[in-house]
Amino acid sequence: RRQPTDTRAVAVVLPETMNKQHKRIFANSAEFSRDASRYADVIEESRYPLFDVADADGLPHGVSDRNKLFCIADVLAIQYQKSTLRTLRINHVLAFLMGLMFILFSDVETQAYYMIAFLVFFAIAAGVQTTAKRRGWHRKYLDYRTLAEGLRVQFYWAVAGVRNENVSKFTHDNFLQTQDPELGWIRNVMRVAGTRCDINANTDPAGLDFVVREWIGDDKSGQLGYFRKKSTERIARNRNTERLGRISLLVSIVVVIAFVAGGSVLPEPWFAPMMVLMGVTLLIFGIRQGYAYATAEKDLIKQYEFMLRIYGNASRRLEKAEDLVEQRQVLRALGGSALDEHAEWLLMHRERSIDESEIWRMSS
Repeated sequence: RRQPTDTRAVAVVLPETMNKQHKRIFANSAEFSRDASRYADVIEESRYPLFDVADADGLPHGVSDRNKLFCIADVLAIQYQKSTLRTLRINHVLAFLMGLMFILFSDVETQAYYMIAFLVFFAIAAGVQTTAKRRGWHRKYLDYRTLAEGLRVQFYWAVAGVRNENVSKFTHDNFLQTQDPELGWIRNVMRVAGTRCDINANTDPAGLDFVVREWIGDDKSGQLGYFRKKSTERIARNRNTERLGRISLLVSIVVVIAFVAGGSVLPEPWFAPMMVLMGVTLLIFGIRQGYAYATAEKDLIKQYEFMLRIYGNASRRLEKAEDLVEQRQVLRALGGSALDEHAEWLLMHRERSIDESEIWRMSS
């Protein structure tokens, strides 16, 4: 007679007493499912699978589940990355306009409409930022990209037949353990995705050839090609930022020298434009530097170059490996390093979101 009462008590009390961390994990998992349904058509049209149809017959049973989830997470990460970058660019442009209004107010004409425009631009930036936070664009971009990269490692491990030393525990079980506990939902998805292929390891040597070709690749393909390309792009962007800094410094020096050396002979109408020119060039550099920080420009150069060395070393070790066992050991170590770097990438970007105070600081 007491059993129905106990069951009802559990059903009522459990949601209220459940740990907030667990609630957040379940909420994030449900959110991922909703986003997958919402963008189902986009995922189908723009997905980048980890294998071609021609390779499907030679792959082990169950890896298609991981490929499907990878495609979902990858496309969703790209969608929310676009929203995040759009928000960053809008906010930095608005921060520039705010700074420009302040320069015009202080150096050209002390008119109230400059300050009104300043406040309008700030209100727009704050509204854009609030919308982005409420919809979780930045968080979703980071979480979904981390999930996609974790699934990528899992997929290639399964194809290559890589197993953990403890057969009852998988390497991805430690993924993100030392980071935010709410990220446990990512491990849960990875665990479910590998239900059918983690138990029975693939022993076909062809799987190793496929993984070396598709995952590691060469200078123009695979992760070697990807990190080489991204490293080159980031270096070029950083050089442009540094070049802009030198130009702004040079303009400032020229203006100051002009004031010091020829202040008594310079026509008075020149003073305000020269001050505006110096202020605008410094402002442009400050905004560009703020954008470079928000997108982790310098840090990503180091990370991409590090991963390029990791994959390069793995490629050379695989060529010298004496047997399949050693090759799988190299791939397991490579995957572990990749998962660690993804976790570091996630933490690095989570610390660089822009709020209203940052917009105010950049504009001033």
